[in-house]
Amino acid sequence: MSRARNSLLRGALAVFAALAAAPLAAFDLRLPAAAEPLTARSSPLGSHALPVGAYSRGTVPAEELEGRITRRSWRLPGGGTTLEILAPLRARLESGGYDILFQCRDRNCGGFDFRFAIEVIPAPGMYVDLHDFRFLSARRDADAISLLVSRGEGAAFVQMIAVSPADAPAAPVADASRFPTGGDLATGLAETGHVVLDGLDFASGADRLGTGPHAALNDLARALREDAGLRIALVGHTDNTGAQAANLALSRRRAEAVRLRLLDLSGVADDRVLAEGVGPLAPRASNLTPEGRALNRRVEAVLLAPG
Repeated sequence: MSRARNSLLRGALAVFAALAAAPLAAFDLRLPAAAEPLTARSSPLGSHALPVGAYSRGTVPAEELEGRITRRSWRLPGGGTTLEILAPLRARLESGGYDILFQCRDRNCGGFDFRFAIEVIPAPGMYVDLHDFRFLSARRDADAISLLVSRGEGAAFVQMIAVSPADAPAAPVADASRFPTGGDLATGLAETGHVVLDGLDFASGADRLGTGPHAALNDLARALREDAGLRIALVGHTDNTGAQAANLALSRRRAEAVRLRLLDLSGVADDRVLAEGVGPLAPRASNLTPEGRALNRRVEAVLLAPG
């Protein structure tokens, strides 16, 4: 590590530590000047499931809250360990009168299952390394906040989701997306952090992918070849028909079938494409109608931090 980078790291961590002693104003964490805003948006009235426990038995315990919802994320060049970043922020919350409801580290949170069961700002607004992240949730009267800290691309990433009363004053926010708009699959992946792979032909209850052609996989294979830093996870989803354990297993097998086909089409290294399944746990439509169940049976590509 260079002397300049060491200096930047020490300076950033020193600012974090100094901020820990200052009183907390609303949900303003006052991150150091080196922190680059990635996402900042606010909804005057919305709902948020605040995680208050680790993933267990197919779910993450959560408090359903309503009010003004503010979502922010930052990138810290160099950064430090996830604990070095989170600890002063935690102390700052506590000094501001917040009670810590729950905190955990990657595997103890529930790893992959926890990360995909909670709200995470889509990439490029937030990166989460499944093996290196920490989470915290806290409350102070009608205010609630969660912090998610991870590392990737030689930097640290911080996500904050805050809930306050609907009549609370809004903080100024701005969309800090750095990606251009566009209509192709690769651009959609960059803009939202995940895309549905349309046109995959699986028979009902089966995990064998048809011969195609599959335009979405061809587009994704081309993106992987053209961008050596691109890494993705393929995540299988099902509707809620049948036993949850069977649906989880089916979603994983389908994701793996798509992974093998994509690796064959792209020729890239195996570790650049992962496969997981979440069964019926992340629907994008109601399962009460045939149309909704059809939308929920899908495989998505999710952007990961470069390795």
